Amino acid sequence: MATARRTRLRPEERRNQLVALGVATLADRPLAEVTVEEIAAEAGVSTGLVYYYFGSKNGLHHEIVRRARDSMLHASEPQPELPPAERLASTLTRLVAYVREHGPTFYSLVRGAASGDEEVRAVIEDARREQTERALAVLLELGVPDTELLRIAVRSWVALAEQALVDGGINSDLAAEELVGYLERSLAGVVSAVVPGAAEALAAAPSLS
Repeated sequence: MATARRTRLRPEERRNQLVALGVATLADRPLAEVTVEEIAAEAGVSTGLVYYYFGSKNGLHHEIVRRARDSMLHASEPQPELPPAERLASTLTRLVAYVREHGPTFYSLVRGAASGDEEVRAVIEDARREQTERALAVLLELGVPDTELLRIAVRSWVALAEQALVDGGINSDLAAEELVGYLERSLAGVVSAVVPGAAEALAAAPSLS
């Protein structure tokens, strides 16, 4: 690997650069294989400077995962001006597009939940909670009663959706529209199975039926 020519940056700019380089490496290898040495070489700085900013290899990994998580959530951020069913469809469409464009990064995030690093697991769980809340917001707006079982069902659907995105978004040529449709219908099915009256509420949202 060729060493980059060092460019003088302000501390926050340098830190951001190092994290961005780390996220970029996820396209080629899993998080566990990202090293301080290669990130320093890519940036044209000493390994000591990387340790200065992040404290350790694990500290660097934590920031890489946070940045990748935030990028995914931003790419699929709900559009509040849309009606709830359309908002869900739009969010899922953009999430599928993100996975198609950044498959290895998404895969690293999903598999990070099984990491032995507690901080990495916590970052991934934050993303899952956010995705759960986004889906719940749509369902509650559609009149589905907010129950403990509903929340369990939606959290389970998020896990199902992750695997579907890996299999259908990364490892398959399945059309994006088909994958989005499956995710919509599977959410409707899961919710209808556990919340009395949910099927009727969802029937009023054509894109979820």
